[in-house]
Amino acid sequence: MFLPTTGEEIKKLGWKKLDVVLITGDSYIDSPHMGVTLVGKVLLKAGYRVGIVAQPDIHTDRDIKRLGEPELFWGVTSGSVDSMISNYTVSMKPRNKDDFTPGGLNTRRPDRAVIVYSNLIRRHFSGTVPIVLGGIEASLRRISHYDYWSDSVRRSILFDAKGDILVHGMGERTVLELAERLRRNEPVTELRGICYISRMAPPSGVELPCHSEVLRDKQKFIEMFNIFFENSDPLSARTLYQRQDTRYLVQNPPQFPSESEELDEIFELPYAHDVHPYYKSMGHVRALETIKFSITTHWGCYGECRFCAIAVHQGRRLSERTEASILREAVALSKRPDFKGFIFNVGGPTANMYGIECERKKKKGACTDKHCLFPAPCKHLPISHFRQIQLLKKLRKIPGVKEVFIGSGIRHDLVLADKKWGYPYLEEVVRHHTSGQLKVAPEHCVDRITNIMGKPGPESLKAFKHMFDTLTKKAGKKQFLTYYFIAAHPACVLEDMISLRNFVKKELGVAPEQVQIFTPSPSTYSTLMYYIEMDPFTGEPLFVEKDRKKREKQKKVLIS
Repeated sequence: MFLPTTGEEIKKLGWKKLDVVLITGDSYIDSPHMGVTLVGKVLLKAGYRVGIVAQPDIHTDRDIKRLGEPELFWGVTSGSVDSMISNYTVSMKPRNKDDFTPGGLNTRRPDRAVIVYSNLIRRHFSGTVPIVLGGIEASLRRISHYDYWSDSVRRSILFDAKGDILVHGMGERTVLELAERLRRNEPVTELRGICYISRMAPPSGVELPCHSEVLRDKQKFIEMFNIFFENSDPLSARTLYQRQDTRYLVQNPPQFPSESEELDEIFELPYAHDVHPYYKSMGHVRALETIKFSITTHWGCYGECRFCAIAVHQGRRLSERTEASILREAVALSKRPDFKGFIFNVGGPTANMYGIECERKKKKGACTDKHCLFPAPCKHLPISHFRQIQLLKKLRKIPGVKEVFIGSGIRHDLVLADKKWGYPYLEEVVRHHTSGQLKVAPEHCVDRITNIMGKPGPESLKAFKHMFDTLTKKAGKKQFLTYYFIAAHPACVLEDMISLRNFVKKELGVAPEQVQIFTPSPSTYSTLMYYIEMDPFTGEPLFVEKDRKKREKQKKVLIS
């Protein structure tokens, strides 16, 4: 069942009014891979009347008024991607294409979509019910943050959007509790996983340097970000508050991650796995191609690459589905009339983390003095790919399933660290689950750069490539590794890219295709480095290439 997106659909359901209206910058794809859909279906199952307005026209009231005013709250998200990243390249050139828009043209998602949509609601519904911000754009911009596109430190998006509540992190639990409290007319300020605006500082918690301080003092910005990052684990985090103007942003501790049974239930809700007919009539939505026959095994990532925001948004602890649930979804996929026998991806942010998690972290929270994988995998992390091997074997035995691929990237250092099951796992993947190419993300080869990135160095990559090539030859297949690299990351100079080019040519024997210029997105340590031009861990000055033409030149060294 689709969630209603027109007044006619609401009438057919016998509803007079909606409890929640969700506004999104993506087209409406009814799939658990889309955060706004997942939240809507979770609310629907709990008995709330929910509708979606996708990519509303911001110049008229035609779309924003289409479903009427909700009883409980508006939910606003930019969609699956931060709107500025969606709309512009790192060189500030407008993107012409958008895979989440019907027809593929990038014409329907406004810049700073969360702010624009929230203000659109205020313009046409004065004194309305609470506006709740969520999704990746809101979550990563919840405190004062450096914004690459304006080259400035912006205040919390909750203030600029004039929203009432911001849900940070994965919101499936939080929105249910929020809806219930609003339905009962109960206060929400103690709810985990939210930010709100207050005239007064809370009675307890940790105060961040105020916005005016971080605006003028980079040392204060570093202090703010360190406290923010250190309080991202739900088991150890404290309430944070930050003065933005005459008022305070209050961030409650993150919500506890969903347990396996909860995640199973969420992913097995009745999804259409298609674009809603209202939007489908407007053109093909390309994003559907990659998610329609893919299965999510888990959320979260403990890799903590310093240019990646997954740890802040999804968390450093994995939330994983049971094997039984994943298999049930695969069986359901195999019975759909348009299924051709191919499951294009089984994975999560990092495919081969499934089934591997630290028991200490589950009980006490993430360590503050060390990382799970950097500079080397922690000895307390029980690394075993056995569960993944068993899952993959069972998936490909399902009647009607011809091929099951690993489309997500894998951590090669995690495979190498598994002395018992790493080799058998990779052999399984090479023989049965690689669609011509297997994705890995070394990002660079110069130790100084990989150390800054929080990534393993080139020796582990060479060892992994040797293992992959050996197994590929043994299997009698013609398959390759696809490498992802980053140019112009903080500390990277042109000579480093020349070294990388030589390494790629000599050691990897490929012409790299997946090369991106580092994009300073909010709430990552690499973005902090880009802004402050120093190593936040040592205080030493750090070279940062900010000239756009020179940043592009670094990329061209590798692809020319």
